[in-house]
Amino acid sequence: MKENIIETTLMAGDLKVAIIFSRFNELIVSKLYGGAKEAFIRHEGKVENITTVYVPGCFEIPLAAQMLARKKEYDAILCLGAVIRGSTSHYDFVAGETAKGISKVALDESTPVIFGVLTTENIEQAIERAGTKMGNKGYECMMSAIEMGRLMKKMKENQ
Repeated sequence: MKENIIETTLMAGDLKVAIIFSRFNELIVSKLYGGAKEAFIRHEGKVENITTVYVPGCFEIPLAAQMLARKKEYDAILCLGAVIRGSTSHYDFVAGETAKGISKVALDESTPVIFGVLTTENIEQAIERAGTKMGNKGYECMMSAIEMGRLMKKMKENQ
C-alpha cells in the first residue's frame, strides 16, 4: 500500500505574499524585512508580487493581517516585528496578544500567516536574530511563508 504524502517545493515562483512591517523597533525590523525580501527573490519570486503594509507597532499586526487575509489575494502573509523586554509588563501583553492574534487570523481565514515577530529579552538578542550570528529570522520566516503558501495551493488542488 502506498503512503499519501503532500509536500511541495521552496520556490516562490508566482506566489503573492504580503509583508506586514511594524515600525516600532524599525532598526531591527528593517533587517528582518531585508532578509525576507532576499529569501523571496532568491527562491524565484518576483518583487512585484510582494505587498508591504506598514503598521505602528506589533499590537496592530493582527488587524492588518486579518484585513489582508480576507481579501483572498495573498498566498501567505508574513508578519515582521520586534518586541524587546523593558522594565514593565508591557512586553508580556504586546508579545502575547500579537502571537494570539496572528494565530487566530491564520486559523479563521485558512491562510498562512507567519509569525516573524522577535520576542527578545534585550536589544542584543534582537540584533543577533536580525542578521548576525543567529542568522536572519526574516529570511527564515519567508521560507516558511513560501512553503506554506505552496502547500496550501497544493492541498486545495487535491480536495
